[in-house]
Amino acid sequence: MKINKNVKDNLKEIKKLNGNSPDFNTRYIKVKNKEIGFAFYTSVSSDDKISQFLIKSVVDTIKHSFIFDNVFSNIFNTLNNHIYNSTIKKVDNFKDIINYLSNGFTIVFINGYKKCIAVETKEILDRGVQKSESEITIKGPKDAFTENYNKNIGLIRKRIKDKNLRFEEFIIGRRTKSKVSIAYINDLAEKSRIELIRTKIKNIDIDGILDVGYIRDFLIPDNEAFFPLVLNTERPDLVCANLLEGKIAIIMENTPNALVLPATFDNFMHSPEDSYQKAINITLTRIIRFLAMIVTIATPALYIAITTFNQEVIPDTLLISLAIQRAGVPFPTAFATLILMLTFEMLRESDMRLPEVMGTSISIVGALVLGDAAVNAGLVSPIVVIIVAITSITSLLFTDLDIINAFRWWRLLFIILSSIIGLIGFIIASILLITKLSSLNSFGVPYLIPYSPYNKSLFKEGLITKPHNKLRKRPSYLVKKNKTRLED
Repeated sequence: MKINKNVKDNLKEIKKLNGNSPDFNTRYIKVKNKEIGFAFYTSVSSDDKISQFLIKSVVDTIKHSFIFDNVFSNIFNTLNNHIYNSTIKKVDNFKDIINYLSNGFTIVFINGYKKCIAVETKEILDRGVQKSESEITIKGPKDAFTENYNKNIGLIRKRIKDKNLRFEEFIIGRRTKSKVSIAYINDLAEKSRIELIRTKIKNIDIDGILDVGYIRDFLIPDNEAFFPLVLNTERPDLVCANLLEGKIAIIMENTPNALVLPATFDNFMHSPEDSYQKAINITLTRIIRFLAMIVTIATPALYIAITTFNQEVIPDTLLISLAIQRAGVPFPTAFATLILMLTFEMLRESDMRLPEVMGTSISIVGALVLGDAAVNAGLVSPIVVIIVAITSITSLLFTDLDIINAFRWWRLLFIILSSIIGLIGFIIASILLITKLSSLNSFGVPYLIPYSPYNKSLFKEGLITKPHNKLRKRPSYLVKKNKTRLED
């Protein structure tokens, strides 16, 4: 819908379009018989910028103008040349006007012209750069992404000062019109992968996008393995490290997280802090993480299988001890394990959702009290409490919620199959897990690389870490050209 020449009619039309919103404000002034209208949202615009800079500049321009035939051009040129920290656009339709108003712009109407001027007067509504809360590090950078789109791009630019660093911007969401950028290094990222992601983002047609998690669902199809195929992070240093490997990042306004793709299973076994410590220490830490993954998925199921169906594999002394502990417990081992694990998962969720001051205390007290009370009441045996506690503790080595939830689902599958047919069910679940992981791929990259298919050189950078002065090549599955990191 095009705007008309009458200022008051234009202001009335905007009020009508936004439903007479309480945060919509207008100013109408008359200078030298010239009628000027200002429209803005008080919730996203700065009153100081509007009154001290914008309105004052417009009034002064009209007062000192001797040519009234081209007032619009005079005002536009004055604002463009004197308000240096704002974006200034010419607009000729109400659809763009509503979009600019929502983004913190003030619209300037001049009577007699079928166009207007949009001037950026945005109020700062986001928090400043703070340390990461979900991906804590002892060594290394502490800054994290915020809800400010430009700041997030700036946090990447200040780390990678390369002319080949690219940001491609898209507007997604019919109602939210959210800014989304894909970031990559032009001479490293594979062109076909960039084009695939670009096409998928362009094809997103939805009312609103509020977080990068929405975009993830459009980028990858639903998979039954539950394992994440895209890395979600709030750390700019981790994003930059992946960009330098030839990967692609997706950044969105109003969200403090970025997506990195393609993601492999190895990415979730690593920590951003791995890059800032001695290689030999990190190798040990990564081995511990892999062992923790096996323990958190398999331990409850293995305990149920051998105590319920395959007691012959247990030494006699240990079997007698377990039998004594089980005496008087009314529930089957599988049921008691599931109930206790559900209780611990509830405590974990409450710890995450409650304020930091309260959360840790409640989870620790709850775990101690409930575990001890359940044993004293004879509802579960002490060994079940130990098994569930070990399972819960080993899952704490991972911070990514997507991978934690994947472990939960597969742990449940292991328990169900082991509860039905014992060790045979445990073996079947193990085969299913390995088969499913081997069949996954993320944007053409095998999920289990470098373990399957096995790659000797990449294996040394996955489980066994080498110092930075020994990492000479980029991963071959990501980069076709410019593979050299470090010259000889």
